Amino acid sequence: MRAELVDRVRRRLADDGSDVSSATVAAAVRAEFGVAGHEDVLSALRQLRHELVGLGPLAELVSDDDVTDVLVSAPDHVWTDGAGGLRRSPVTFPDEASVRQLAQRLAHAAGRRLDDAQPFVDGWLPAAAAAASARVRLHAVLPPIATAGTCLSLRVLRPAAHDLAALTELGTVDAAGAAMLRAIMAARLTLLISGGTGAGKSTLLGALLGAVAPTERIVSVEDAGELEPGHPQFVRLVSRPPNVEGAGEVTLRELVRQALRMRPDRLVVGEVRGAEVCELLAALNTGHEGGAGTLHANSPAEVPARLEALAALGGLSRAGLHSQVAAAVRVVLHMRRHGDRRVLAEIGVPHRRGDEVEVLPAWRDGEWTEHGPLLSRLLAGPKAEPC
Repeated sequence: MRAELVDRVRRRLADDGSDVSSATVAAAVRAEFGVAGHEDVLSALRQLRHELVGLGPLAELVSDDDVTDVLVSAPDHVWTDGAGGLRRSPVTFPDEASVRQLAQRLAHAAGRRLDDAQPFVDGWLPAAAAAASARVRLHAVLPPIATAGTCLSLRVLRPAAHDLAALTELGTVDAAGAAMLRAIMAARLTLLISGGTGAGKSTLLGALLGAVAPTERIVSVEDAGELEPGHPQFVRLVSRPPNVEGAGEVTLRELVRQALRMRPDRLVVGEVRGAEVCELLAALNTGHEGGAGTLHANSPAEVPARLEALAALGGLSRAGLHSQVAAAVRVVLHMRRHGDRRVLAEIGVPHRRGDEVEVLPAWRDGEWTEHGPLLSRLLAGPKAEPC
């Protein structure tokens, strides 16, 4: 009985052509059901909401504050990642068609196309579709590209609102490490935060920005709007992807140019991932001290090579990149994930050797290294010269 009534409601919604919302679904249920038991009505509403509104059966997982990723690899294989690591969820889908339908609906909500001609999609879900305080990034792949069935990945990006005191309590840094980070910010040392996906780079950056003096103006350029520092002069610019026709894109590179016209005391790029590194380094070499950004890299030693690859996208030569980095970047902070903990694993100092820059470890796993004096000299004053 329930399946038949659900099909009738679905057809009514399709015939009406109205936007699907909780209100329109409820109205259609009342119109179609007439006199029906509460259990039937509630069951139908629940099933229709899963099929037609928001994130469907994944909504509860995304709303969990401890979840950072929701991964669907089969109708009965739904996984979550977060504070407890990768875990299998009890949530399931009725069949492959249900997973595909949800993926296509979410793609449409993100202004993207997902079908046999375009079997994969990457985009941001609008707030109404995500139904969460966090931003949700969608990635989906359809068969036969995904051989076992539709694969759906949701990256849940929550505001990075911790301060340094909170990170100390969480074990991300110890008291001595937190004091050193405050000294780095007070000395207005330009820094990059490196690490892998989910290592806590944005969380650390948000905490550091919260330690900036309230008299300084921070202008941040981001893809996802993750940073939420407790700072009265924080201004955020967020990039915009192209619409389904391929128009209307606003890139990070363009936003960096716009941010420079907004009188920033500190310029921040939430994640350096492309040609915008050229504009950022140029800005940091023209008086914008104390800037910051995050970067995907496996270790501080690999940061120069990663920057080389990104700078090539913007037409900056290898020699030019190393020259810019040597003059602008003072400190590299490296985050690493250990199980369900994110920790500050290393602090490196860029050092020019001939025509190239290498990042030397000054502090690692809570201990000073032989290169510690390089960082000590930088912390001696805001006008310290690069090494």
